[in-house]
Amino acid sequence: MKKYLLILTLLIAGSFSGFAQEDETDPRMGKLQEKMQQYIQKRLNMTKNEAEKFSPIFIRYITELRKVHQENRADKVTLQLKAAEVRVKFRDEFRQVMDDKRANKIFVAEKEFVEVVKHEMEERRLQRRQGAGGGGIRRNKLMAD
Repeated sequence: MKKYLLILTLLIAGSFSGFAQEDETDPRMGKLQEKMQQYIQKRLNMTKNEAEKFSPIFIRYITELRKVHQENRADKVTLQLKAAEVRVKFRDEFRQVMDDKRANKIFVAEKEFVEVVKHEMEERRLQRRQGAGGGGIRRNKLMAD
């Protein structure tokens, strides 16, 4: 569960964080990234064609955001500035796939996803404290396969 809280903390910071080596990724991180991608696609009602074009751009976006987070972890102001620069850069790329309004909504949907995950993790933590968690990890509608 501590690993899930670590993931949640990194999401709250506005990006995904890599671990010791960039080439080695935690399988759960990939699954969470995939769930975020699906959430955004559903939230913005993307067509199949848009979703196919969106996916590789989104993966590059998350990878670059992760890199920015790793490089600027100690300086929060610089981290926020660089993250904003990455978002502006990729907003232009997202606009090539869809209209301006929906391209801007990608970042809103990203934030919503983080809030949903944060809320779910908090609920699980509280249930475990109260003994209602049953010791296992339950899947919610967001994380269900």
